[in-house]
Amino acid sequence: MKESPIFTRTYDLLRWLIPATVKFPRQQRFVLAEAVQRTGLRLQEQLIEAAHAPQPLPALQQADVTLTKLRMYLRLCRDLELLSLGQYAHVARLVNEVGRLLGGWQKSAKV
Repeated sequence: MKESPIFTRTYDLLRWLIPATVKFPRQQRFVLAEAVQRTGLRLQEQLIEAAHAPQPLPALQQADVTLTKLRMYLRLCRDLELLSLGQYAHVARLVNEVGRLLGGWQKSAKV
């Protein structure tokens, strides 16, 4: 069975997020970097849970909330200049793509 694009895109997002946040200044590494990493990993976990659930919609709705939290953390990272404008633009594209895929999955799960 071929893996769904949302899992590939979320994995790509994590592969970018974790090394980027490790480079944060020490004082932010244990607060904001950890929150970004934890939220990104939780998103991946919720998607896996949804894929294995008989009724995926509740897990998908939770994943949507988690994605919103991740967006907020990333915007804060940009505002605090922990991410460059180019880095933020790149990660925003990745997050938006995951959001589109998640929205499509939610829509199909409601049927």
